[in-house]
Amino acid sequence: MKDFFRDILKYHHHFNQELLIQLIENENQLEIEIQQLMSHSILAQEIWNSRVTKSTVEAVNTFYRLQECKTLNDKNHSEALSILNDFDLDMNIAYSNSKGQHFNNTLIEIFYHVTNHFTHHRAQIISSLKNKGITPIATDYIFYKRK
Repeated sequence: MKDFFRDILKYHHHFNQELLIQLIENENQLEIEIQQLMSHSILAQEIWNSRVTKSTVEAVNTFYRLQECKTLNDKNHSEALSILNDFDLDMNIAYSNSKGQHFNNTLIEIFYHVTNHFTHHRAQIISSLKNKGITPIATDYIFYKRK
């Protein structure tokens, strides 16, 4: 199962970086909401990583510029791979959400959530690019595996 998540995390990291390059290249044509959505997606992984490692992060509403997102995406990816190597996937992680509510989820549930979250928001970003007349990159998993 760890190999599966390692592969999925690499896939998301790869296409987040590729999409960020495209967004940066077209930044002057983008509405702020597209940039905010990418920032949110990258920040969400940072928050989930910190819940596992018990470290502190920026506030949940922090806005990262696109170039900052590229750097943070690299950092998040490295940290997620370290978590994957160092922790048992069945381990329960106790954490509080941004409202102070307490929860417990397994690491496998958290990794699944993070990767699903990326897919959801990347699709929203791609849809927004299409609406702006920008042809988005293809981010399907199978395209990643074909490279």
